[in-house]
Amino acid sequence: MKKILITTMVLMVAFASKGQDAVSRFFDKYANDESFTNVNITSRMFGLFTDLELEDKEDQEVLDAIGKLKGLKILAKEDINNGKQLYKEAFGLVPSREYDELMSVRDKDKDMKFLIKEKNGKVDELLMIMGGDHEFFILTIFGEIDLKQVAKISRAMDIDGLEQLEKLDGN
Repeated sequence: MKKILITTMVLMVAFASKGQDAVSRFFDKYANDESFTNVNITSRMFGLFTDLELEDKEDQEVLDAIGKLKGLKILAKEDINNGKQLYKEAFGLVPSREYDELMSVRDKDKDMKFLIKEKNGKVDELLMIMGGDHEFFILTIFGEIDLKQVAKISRAMDIDGLEQLEKLDGN
């Protein structure tokens, strides 16, 4: 019985780490490719925002939401011919058992998917993958994520694509 429990726990840890490893491997694969724009914001940077005190309640809510984030990574590439191929590669690495599709957007020349990973009933990671005829973009935000605040955060940080999450308000 003890061996079964230990084996089960080891397998659960392996599967749990595989998802982030797959996404991380994609980022790592292209991180040093100078044709990509690569952005990495750490929890320390987000923590700097929490020291600010604002009078506007909505701005303070955004700062509070930012303070709960542990990191943000972006890889983007424009003026390319293989954006959809990169999209398929990145999306193919995402373990479907760990991520739930939140929303998908298909335009005439690009596909975009928003996926979330939950942990203990809270959103732990938001993953956005977009591939088009001439562009590619992948973003992961991890930490304690308030989806209602993500669109506001994206406006404050000028992150294209996340404004699509405002469409969730009606659902």
